[in-house]
Amino acid sequence: MKKYGRKLWLCILGVVFALLCVLFFLKKQNDGNIREGGPGKEMGGMPGGEQQARADVVSVVTPETGNIYITTGLTGTLESSDVVYVYAKASGDVTDVKVKAGDMVTAGQVLFQIDTEQVESAKNSLDSASISLSQAQSNLNRMKLLYDGGDLSEQEYEQYVNNVESARLQYNSAKLAYDRQVEYSTVTAPISGKIESCDTEVYDRVTANGQLCVISGEGNKKITFYVTQRMLENLSEGDELTVEKNGKSYGAHISAINSMVDSATGLFKIEARLEDTDEVATGMVVKLELVTNKTENAMLIPIDAVYYSGGDAFVYLYQDQTARTASIEVGLTNDTYAEVLSGLSFEDQVIKTWSSNLYEGAKIRLNEGSGSQEKPEAGIPEGTETKEAAAEMPKRTGTEEPESGISEESEVKTPTVDETAEWEG
Repeated sequence: MKKYGRKLWLCILGVVFALLCVLFFLKKQNDGNIREGGPGKEMGGMPGGEQQARADVVSVVTPETGNIYITTGLTGTLESSDVVYVYAKASGDVTDVKVKAGDMVTAGQVLFQIDTEQVESAKNSLDSASISLSQAQSNLNRMKLLYDGGDLSEQEYEQYVNNVESARLQYNSAKLAYDRQVEYSTVTAPISGKIESCDTEVYDRVTANGQLCVISGEGNKKITFYVTQRMLENLSEGDELTVEKNGKSYGAHISAINSMVDSATGLFKIEARLEDTDEVATGMVVKLELVTNKTENAMLIPIDAVYYSGGDAFVYLYQDQTARTASIEVGLTNDTYAEVLSGLSFEDQVIKTWSSNLYEGAKIRLNEGSGSQEKPEAGIPEGTETKEAAAEMPKRTGTEEPESGISEESEVKTPTVDETAEWEG
């Protein structure tokens, strides 16, 4: 009997334990339905069973006209608009250096004296040619008296005239050679400006075409930088850009666009004219911000209102307290806005509120005060990106859920006292 009673009690305890497990499972399942928005909606916001008791509250906006500017950060080298490299025209020893780096010079000012070792030789040739010309002229004068008296034939007289012309040509040639050597030995500034670099010193031996110094003109400076082909397609002469150096910003505009690929970089060379940059030295590397893509007077909607399914963009519209999907074509985007190329009109009410209960045909309620967005001011880069890659932003899909599984407007049903007691019983 005792053994039979013990088995009976064990059976009763097993049945009670099984009932408790079933009740616990049912309670968990009911809690799960509450967290997902009730039994009227399946997970992921898709319709299923009885319609949810209370419609979600949403906010809407209407498309507006505005601008999107995408900028790219680049680096460039500051150069003078007029840069002249001064070279030696003949080899020789430097006998005098009259300037140093940083000096301001004027056109024609003497910079260097060079002993070309050919000035004396040219001077001797010039003196010799001068003597020959004098002798030929004296002979001609004497022969002219004989020719006038009839004692000299015309043929002989013409020979003396030709000798004078030949001597004169030799003299002119020798003088030209001498003047050239004097010019080569005295190096002058070809333009007015600033000596940017000068490494030549007295007693240095220089060769023909050897660099002596660099002079930058007094005009505006320019920036040289390089861009890709895709950036080049959106650039034109006159486009403005911002240059930054030492915490200060300077204005510039594109002055030249090279359509040929630079062999050294594989990119396209761009030049920009820079003004008021006396504080920035020539040759320094500067940072610049350049608009490489833009759209103006475009239809814009908030980027958070755009969803993607299979790579196709769509939005939810508010129509008679019902959510309707509309396929759109998206153009340029940034952190704040997306350009709509097609699929919407300016009268459409686009839902900007995200909810896990948002789907085609879902019943929704309009939030009071909703229905418009602040219009981006024309001509101002609204939400401008500092990097070109920022235009490719991750987009949410329509099946995405918040971590808690509950939308901001969803209500969580709390069990009443009687329901709690029933579970505990």
